[in-house]
Amino acid sequence: MRTSPHAAPSVRRAGPLALLLATVLALVGLLVARPTPAAADSTDSFVTRCGIRFCLDGKEYYFAGANAYDMFTFGAGSGDTETQYMDKARIDTHFARMAADGVDVARVWMFSHESWHGFEEREGEFNEQQYAAFDYIIESAKAHGLRLIPVFENYWEAYGGIDTRLRWEGLSGGHPARAAFFDKNRCPGCFTSYKNSVSYALNRTNHYSGVKYKDEPTIFAWELMNEPRYEGQSAAENVDGTTLRAWVDEMGAFVKSIDPNHLLGAGIEGHGTKYGFGGDSGNPFVHIHKSPYIDFTSAHPYPTEHWADLSIEETKDLVRAWIRDSHEVVGKPFFMGEFNVHNVDRALWWREIYTAFEEAGGDGSAFWWYQDRNIDGKFGVSQGAPELAVFRAHSDRMAAKSGLPGSTPSPTPTTPPTTEPTGPTTPPTTPPPTPAPASCAVTYTLSDWGTSFNASVTVRNTGGTPVEGWKLAFAFPGDQRITQMWNAVPVQDGRNVTAGNPSGYNVTIAPGASVNFGFNGTSTAGTNGAPTAFTLNGKACATA
Repeated sequence: MRTSPHAAPSVRRAGPLALLLATVLALVGLLVARPTPAAADSTDSFVTRCGIRFCLDGKEYYFAGANAYDMFTFGAGSGDTETQYMDKARIDTHFARMAADGVDVARVWMFSHESWHGFEEREGEFNEQQYAAFDYIIESAKAHGLRLIPVFENYWEAYGGIDTRLRWEGLSGGHPARAAFFDKNRCPGCFTSYKNSVSYALNRTNHYSGVKYKDEPTIFAWELMNEPRYEGQSAAENVDGTTLRAWVDEMGAFVKSIDPNHLLGAGIEGHGTKYGFGGDSGNPFVHIHKSPYIDFTSAHPYPTEHWADLSIEETKDLVRAWIRDSHEVVGKPFFMGEFNVHNVDRALWWREIYTAFEEAGGDGSAFWWYQDRNIDGKFGVSQGAPELAVFRAHSDRMAAKSGLPGSTPSPTPTTPPTTEPTGPTTPPTTPPPTPAPASCAVTYTLSDWGTSFNASVTVRNTGGTPVEGWKLAFAFPGDQRITQMWNAVPVQDGRNVTAGNPSGYNVTIAPGASVNFGFNGTSTAGTNGAPTAFTLNGKACATA
């Protein structure tokens, strides 16, 4: 989002009386009853990707979230770090509000090049006080049972964005000149400064917990940038997104080399003439998200903006199209990272959008935005707003799909498509079994990051009788060890693996039906690859 942040400066420079009033209100907020934080086992685990789903503790995980971009500005931005620079009471109170309204994940901004609450005002100079404030944001989110999606940088001008990095290199910013940021030939220094700031953040040790950001499970995922695009450079680039994809690949590989624990998103908007939403702007939804370093897709629908002008039904069709392409073409979970409407019945629109999102199998959502005071009259959502009742119902349904305590059991997982993109793999060294006589077929999809990897396995019954209770056996080609498996129970002996159906879940594979399971693991770099042979209950399967 690029418009709402500009409403904040009138609050940011508040005088002493306003600051005193804000402090009193925050302290009053601490007196309200707070919800019980989420169970410890859920906040102590990293969220992972299992095929087209997010997973947590071996189960599919669906979430309802909100943007709270401005939390990094809570505090005077000067004075003593712990008592003045940051406003701990205001941070705690806002997380308590969000938790009470069912927010599972908060998308927050972790960038600013301004002198007030700046993370990096001058190139390579990182503000310890500001990062200390973000340390507290992480700790408060953890205490209130929320997870965070911090965003590394901004395409737009709010809080400096990449325009500032361009100026550091003696180049002009502004749209569309800021496209130079993504072109290594035009701005090699932009690549260096971005990587330096990302490396600093990932390797930072939280001064409260002693845990590095890259090792903190409270972080749900990182996003490379808020709404990047490579627009207006050529007609071909607008459609193909070649330069932006190269940037995403390089920066994604860089992030994963430091932090293999966390998921990573690109942060794009989902514009494109094929979707009837916005135009082609050098960031095509499918091509960018097929990067092997990106773990989920994202889109930011604002249907009532004058340039979009979509009806409710057109908006629902748009959301369905993104989810369909995300699952069936890209092969990854879908995150509706921002959305909102204005000058309409917001509760009605939210209800329709959330219903379409859930029915199409959307994986995570975050409305724009949950404000802690009346700052944004266009898109800001404050505690007590009628649309939050719609959101809470959505949150309850997403929790039920996740099978969280107190909710109904999660549904049978949707079989991922066989078109899921793969990371680099080693070709099989022996030919697969002849598929003709087999009564089963296996698709093994690998995403390899050198010393860690993710695999998704689909087993299809191609025979004429049901398979009652199943065990799939295979052997790794190298030094791979499973660390976590979902939708199946693993037994590993050296390179040999047997994955069996979970107790009371997906026990039967009907003729023509499929089951899917996935896992994370560690590996010795250069030894990974797809197994070459599979047996289902002792009978050889074809490889699809």
